[in-house]
Amino acid sequence: MKNTFKINTRGLGQYGIFVAFVLICLLLSFITPKFLTVSNWTIIITQVSINALLAFGVTFVIITGGIDLSLGSVVAVTGVVAASMAHPETYPVVVPILVGILAGVSMGALNGLVITKSKVPPFIVTLGMMTIGRGLALILSKGRPISNLSDEFNFIGGGQILGIPLPIIILIIAFVICSIILKKTVLGRYIYAVGGNEQAAKASGIRVNKVKMAVYTLCGGLAALAGILLTSRITTGQPNAGVGFELDAIAAAIIGGTSTSGGTGTMTGTLIGALLIGVISNGLDLLNVTSYYQQVVMGAIIIGAVVLDSWNQSSQK
Repeated sequence: MKNTFKINTRGLGQYGIFVAFVLICLLLSFITPKFLTVSNWTIIITQVSINALLAFGVTFVIITGGIDLSLGSVVAVTGVVAASMAHPETYPVVVPILVGILAGVSMGALNGLVITKSKVPPFIVTLGMMTIGRGLALILSKGRPISNLSDEFNFIGGGQILGIPLPIIILIIAFVICSIILKKTVLGRYIYAVGGNEQAAKASGIRVNKVKMAVYTLCGGLAALAGILLTSRITTGQPNAGVGFELDAIAAAIIGGTSTSGGTGTMTGTLIGALLIGVISNGLDLLNVTSYYQQVVMGAIIIGAVVLDSWNQSSQK
C-alpha cells in the first residue's frame, strides 16, 4: 500500500500541472467564448513570453538549489542600457541588443561569483543585486524613461514574421535551446547533480562553483533578453520596469514542477507553468475580475504548488 501511494504521488508531481492546465483551459472555454480564439491565444502567448524567458533562467538556478531575486532589476538595467543605444540613426540594431545582453550576463556572472566565493546564501546576494540593479537603472536613465527608439529596435517586441509575433518566435527558440542545455548536455547533467546532492557532486569531480557560475550567468542573459523584449514592446527604456517580475518567474518555475529543494525540474514544466499563469490572468480579465483578486488567486496557486512539491519530496524518502 505504501509503494502504491508513492507511485501515485510521483505521477501527480509529473503530470498534475499539465492536467490542471488543460482543465482550466476547458473551464474558461465554457465560461467565455472569447477564450479559445486565435487572437486571444496570440495575446496570451505574447504576454507570457517575457515571464517565460525569466522563468527559464531561474529554473536553471533553482534546480541547483539556488534562487535569483534580481531578475526584475536586470530587466530594468538591460532595458535602459539597450534603449540608450537604440535611437534612430545612431547604432545598428544589433549593438543595443548585444550590449544589453552583455549587461545582463555581467550581472548574472557577478551574482554567481559572489555566491561561490563568499559562500553567502543566494537569497542575500541576489537581494542585494536587486537593489543595486534598480539603482543603476535609475542612475543610467537619470530617473527618466528613455524614448525615441528606432523602428528596427521596436520591431523586436512589436513585429511579426510570417504573421507570427516575434516575441513568440523568440520564446520558442529560447525554450528549445534551454531544453537542449538541460537535457542533452554535460552542463545539464551537472546542474541536476549539484541540486540533487552538492557534496556527492563534488566527490564525483564536478566543479560545483563553475556550474553555479554558469547557471547564474545564463539566468542573467535570459533576463537581459526579456528586458530588451519588454523595452521594445513598450517602446521606452523604463528604469522602474520589471518590478515584481522575479516573483512571477519563480512562481512559473515552481508551479511547473521545479523543486525548491533542488535537483528536479524541466523547461517543459516551466513553460506550462508560465502559460498557466498567463491563462488564468487572461481568463480573469475576460471575466472582468479585478487585479486585486487575481493576486489572491495566483498566491493560492503558488502555495498549492509548493505543498504538492513537498508531498512529492516526502513520498520519495
